[in-house]
Amino acid sequence: MLSKLQQLGTNVDGRYASDDELQFMDTYIGSFDSRVEAYQRIKAVEKEIVETVLAKLQSSYPKVLLPKGEDMQAKWKQDTFRVLRHSAMTVLLDDPELLRQQFLYWFQTIMQAFGAQEACDITYLVMQDVVKQLLPKNVSDLLCPILEMNRNLLGHQVNKNM
Repeated sequence: MLSKLQQLGTNVDGRYASDDELQFMDTYIGSFDSRVEAYQRIKAVEKEIVETVLAKLQSSYPKVLLPKGEDMQAKWKQDTFRVLRHSAMTVLLDDPELLRQQFLYWFQTIMQAFGAQEACDITYLVMQDVVKQLLPKNVSDLLCPILEMNRNLLGHQVNKNM
């Protein structure tokens, strides 16, 4: 929403916006109540989401949080809460581009530096299943595309042949 507003401001500099150019605002206003509800529901079960994902990782992918024998669970939890909170805000604002530009590209660099792409890939894939179990469908339908974007940006390795 914020990115779209900024783009609108740039595009209509010195003139009135057309009805077509304002359509995204009608869409956002129409979805605002459901976005607030989704944000509140995500916030309410945030800890359960992260703990459930962690338990699934420990049982199905026990080595993913133990790279080089070092236990990364505490750091993983901190990072996962951070990404989930940014994702919830993205659901509220309906602005995936803002998330991508102001958080994910930066965080992607950090995850690559630590070689954490596999853990991110599995985490946000598993998290989508957990979210579908713990949250109502209307909420998971808003959050899961954001989690998939997180997985795509944080979980894929850069081309090492570059």
